[in-house]
Amino acid sequence: MNGTTQSTEDLAILEQLNLDYVHSDHSNDVERFKELLAEDFIIQIEGTTFNRDEYLEYIAKPRPFKDLAVHDVNIRILGDVALIHARVTLTTIADGVAKEALYTDAYQKRDGTWVCVAACAPDPIAIA
Repeated sequence: MNGTTQSTEDLAILEQLNLDYVHSDHSNDVERFKELLAEDFIIQIEGTTFNRDEYLEYIAKPRPFKDLAVHDVNIRILGDVALIHARVTLTTIADGVAKEALYTDAYQKRDGTWVCVAACAPDPIAIA
């Protein structure tokens, strides 16, 4: 298998993993997150750093938003590491405000499988 074919396959896998990550966040799918996240995963979100177990507890709670959608996905494969940069839009349930945020997720290919090792998602801001 040549490098181009492998990169194309990896790109398709990472695109699906990104969609799975966003869908799992929206639907509280802790079980899918257990498959997606590396054991040493960390995330910075809402001004806090969580490890894998802390984030799984956070995801299990009811989501404070609806209509989560991903836009402008840019996947960069850098050897056995991939960075996914994208924008999400959502509506907060409490007040119905439309918001958006940028995020970056880092994946690493371990034993032939891509796993998310780190994520950073600043607080969403209101869309003017």
